[in-house]
Amino acid sequence: MIFIKDFIRKKIIHEKVGIHIRMAGSGPPLLLLHGYPQTGYMWHKIVPHLAQKFSLVIADLRGYGDSDKPKSDDSHSPYSKRAMAADMITVMRSLGHNNFAVAGHDRGGRVAHRLARDYPDTITKLAVLDIIPTAAMYEASDKAFASSYYHWFFLIQPAPFPETLIGYDPEFFLKHKIGHWGRTKGAITDQAFAEYLRCFSNPDTIHASCEDYRAAATIDLEHDKNDADQKLAIPVLALWGKIGFVGQHYDVLAEWKKCAIRVQGQALSGGHFLAEEAPKQTSEALFNFFKKQ
Repeated sequence: MIFIKDFIRKKIIHEKVGIHIRMAGSGPPLLLLHGYPQTGYMWHKIVPHLAQKFSLVIADLRGYGDSDKPKSDDSHSPYSKRAMAADMITVMRSLGHNNFAVAGHDRGGRVAHRLARDYPDTITKLAVLDIIPTAAMYEASDKAFASSYYHWFFLIQPAPFPETLIGYDPEFFLKHKIGHWGRTKGAITDQAFAEYLRCFSNPDTIHASCEDYRAAATIDLEHDKNDADQKLAIPVLALWGKIGFVGQHYDVLAEWKKCAIRVQGQALSGGHFLAEEAPKQTSEALFNFFKKQ
């Protein structure tokens, strides 16, 4: 069985931005991308199962974890999902993976979606965990969305407003967000939380994560609009928490069928943090989807 300590760790540079990765397992390549406010560590419970079949590459997105935090600009383009996707292409190609599958949770799911759009001849399969497309969520904004996903509107406020408030007590903010979205007590282990807090306590991470959301509300929407009429041809798996906000407020499969031709999916136990709240169900769903040729 593979544990965190058994991972091979390295940094791969894309346009002067170092992307921290963990690697484990053998077989067809599978890229795993984390969400906010976590790191690649979030996959730790399901790695032992997936590593039996796949060569796993577990990345920290730029701005998060132990990856670099490049300076941004007024357009927020350095934190666009297109820039983050380009990072992952460099990572995978440098490892010799010219074609690969990808699974992304939360923000990582949005990067994975952009990967599939920008590199259709490279991505073989796509799995998205507990999200619907960004534009669809903004377009369907209502009181319930604003109440549960208030951070979408808070984090996009001009710097340094959200950075200052979060930076006053990062641990409080992190505990609140994880507790607000999760539905399974004890799912986030003490070791996992300590890892998330170690990384999220860095002021550069706080700023970069705000830039991620600022990009999502601006330049990412422009990119999405430009190719909104182009459906993905690759197989897509959508998974969501049965009692999480996304699962209770959207027809997840219907939303993804607007973006892709071949979509399948299901609800899993718990809330937002599928890989930690429902690790057995999540790993089995991903394993079965990606192992099929």
